[in-house]
Amino acid sequence: MPNKVVTTPYPLIDADPHAFRVVRYFRSSDYATWAAGTAAFPAALYFWDMADPAKVRLRTSFRLGGFLGFVGGFLLAYQRSSFRFWGWSENKREEDLDLAELSQRAAEGKPLYGTSSQPEWVQGTAYRNSAWSQLKFHAFPMFNFVNHQHHGTDAAKYGVKEKELSD
Repeated sequence: MPNKVVTTPYPLIDADPHAFRVVRYFRSSDYATWAAGTAAFPAALYFWDMADPAKVRLRTSFRLGGFLGFVGGFLLAYQRSSFRFWGWSENKREEDLDLAELSQRAAEGKPLYGTSSQPEWVQGTAYRNSAWSQLKFHAFPMFNFVNHQHHGTDAAKYGVKEKELSD
């Protein structure tokens, strides 16, 4: 599959970041988005009930609403963090964290994106399934849990030598 060049307003950090890495790079605004989503769903149910009273206890509805708000808020926060990895929104903080983290891994002689016990074809399939999946959370939430080498960035910027790249 040929490499595609994608131009973004900010530098591309990772085209398919690992799920744990996306969560680790959450900003406080992402946590605030998550909290707002968690609170907004049951609040909407409460105000809806005020406008048109159901005359039933809403305890179960509020609990379900809180859970759905929690999940929806997390997906929105995850998507916002992913946009920064893709370079779609301001990402200077993530760029600095990424450079420090992966440069340290390169200096220690470790693989930049971790190792995987999966065969190469499984890693490729995992990449093709999870790339851009954050845009499809409304239909089918999918996260990247597989370490692979398909990230769309030049490993030389982290101090990896050309010989190490071919190994």
